Amino acid sequence: MEDYPRTVADFEKRFPSEEACRDYLFRVRWPEGFRCPRCGESRGWRLRSALWQCARCGYQASLTAGTIFQDTRTPLKVWFHALWWMTSQKNGVSALRLQRVLGLGSYQTAWCWLHKLRRAMVRPGRDRLSGTVEVDEAYVGAPEEGVRGRETQSKALIVVAAQAEGRGIGRIRMRRIADASADRLMPFVEESIEPGSVVHTDGWLGYLPSTAKATDVRSRSCAANAILLLNCCRASIGSSRC
Repeated sequence: MEDYPRTVADFEKRFPSEEACRDYLFRVRWPEGFRCPRCGESRGWRLRSALWQCARCGYQASLTAGTIFQDTRTPLKVWFHALWWMTSQKNGVSALRLQRVLGLGSYQTAWCWLHKLRRAMVRPGRDRLSGTVEVDEAYVGAPEEGVRGRETQSKALIVVAAQAEGRGIGRIRMRRIADASADRLMPFVEESIEPGSVVHTDGWLGYLPSTAKATDVRSRSCAANAILLLNCCRASIGSSRC
């Protein structure tokens, strides 16, 4: 496995320039050398810094096509720095911190980058949670007056599933939902958790359909679990818990 830069000095040594970043992308995209995406030809030549042309069909292939770097005007080294910094933080990252670390011009730019990078970090076809899994919901937002129970006017409702690992929390899944009905909760449970797992909930009716599935649902008092799980998820965003 290729050595991962563990410090800022390691990162600067590995990626000192734009050329080094492009060379890294080339090795990742074509580990056995250039290969035309259209005809499969291995012969080609570089036209510009990140553009190659096939010797057989003339197709021009970009190193960044189909990636989060496509059409960007920002230097690749800045993107690489953002990726390295996000994956190196153990306590999560925020758009404000990302803006300060990279020297981005606006908070909105940092916010958009952060969400773009988080989406890219989701592994396609990743395994579902298994074993013992805690599932609960929590509202995110400022306190509201004049509402009761699960009612809300402006808060976001988040459902969280966390796989137990000993006395701690391992892999997590999280999704924003419109309400806490079975129609909203069950698709999340079925897509996130392997059948046969032991699922702990607070006994809310929205989870009852799980008892008809191949999942062992056990109710228990967990009024504070949602806040605990949500805080753990916040701390895990940008880390490797996926």
